[in-house]
Amino acid sequence: MAASSRQFRVAVVGATGVVGAEMLRVLKQREFPVGEVRALASERSAGQTVAFNGSRLEVAALDEHSFEGIDIALFSAGAGIARDYAPIAVEAGALVIDNSSAWRMAENCPLVVPEVNGDDISAGEGIIANPNCCAIPLAMVVEAIRQAVGIERVVVATYQSASGAGKPLVDELEEQTRVIASGGHPVASVYPKQLAHNVVPGGWSLEADAYNEEEVKIVNETRKILHDPSLRVAVTCVRVPVPVGHGEAVFLETAGEISAEQARSVLDAFPGITVEDDLAGAVYPTPAEVAGKDDVYVGRIRRDQSTRHGLALWVVSDNLRKGAALNAVQVAERAIEMGVLRST
Repeated sequence: MAASSRQFRVAVVGATGVVGAEMLRVLKQREFPVGEVRALASERSAGQTVAFNGSRLEVAALDEHSFEGIDIALFSAGAGIARDYAPIAVEAGALVIDNSSAWRMAENCPLVVPEVNGDDISAGEGIIANPNCCAIPLAMVVEAIRQAVGIERVVVATYQSASGAGKPLVDELEEQTRVIASGGHPVASVYPKQLAHNVVPGGWSLEADAYNEEEVKIVNETRKILHDPSLRVAVTCVRVPVPVGHGEAVFLETAGEISAEQARSVLDAFPGITVEDDLAGAVYPTPAEVAGKDDVYVGRIRRDQSTRHGLALWVVSDNLRKGAALNAVQVAERAIEMGVLRST
């Protein structure tokens, strides 16, 4: 976002976490018009400092008075905190953008990916939900193809990095890898299975019919973002031994005919998507190459030969940026552009 004479007072709730830290970084990188940044976290984190704009911010304990004078509250502190404190922030006059699952499926709460359904922001009542870190890139890819030829069915397998479960799993992955390298036997305590040198199709709460919570979220949120409650979506979620960056193998059954070459053009023209697709030249996105970048990257675009009209795609994005912090800040930028937020 270009520099502006308008200034906004921003609170970051969960500022000591990996997504909170990324929110602070993104605010600076995008030159968000910040007049004040308030770093908030739990009582045990009070007094710590976090990096922002070349200096350190002291972290304050979150309480019912934390949002006095705040214009925008960026939440990344879990669903329980969001349920308790987001209404307090709204009552204090702030626009809340929440990264947890607490408000995503609430009827009066927009679930927003700015490139897909940014206009939904105006329908909110003070809280805007940031979607799941896999639903965001998936919705962008599906919407790009839907605009071109329509979508009948979506099948997805995710390859989700350790950071999607928070810093403790990133640290455990690093420790397990070190132990294995030294000939030892790694211990799994943060996650139900050893993640290093492994892939784990679990670690999320179980839901009905043997699906897990993450799979259900991606199905429901993709439908809500796209305003298509009847869209057929099937998801399998897997945790992989990668620090940052989620991958998704996506199969789209389209309503009309579209070639792989046409799909490349359609996707590359969509805001926030970059196509890297030259298999012969080993050009395709990977989490290591995408970490720290803003776009959703798509490669391995090809016809799905198992159906009359279909595409197979490989999608990668930084789950801490477009999958969380960046999308939240982009929502705030869009809200300012739409006049939902007024400057101080």
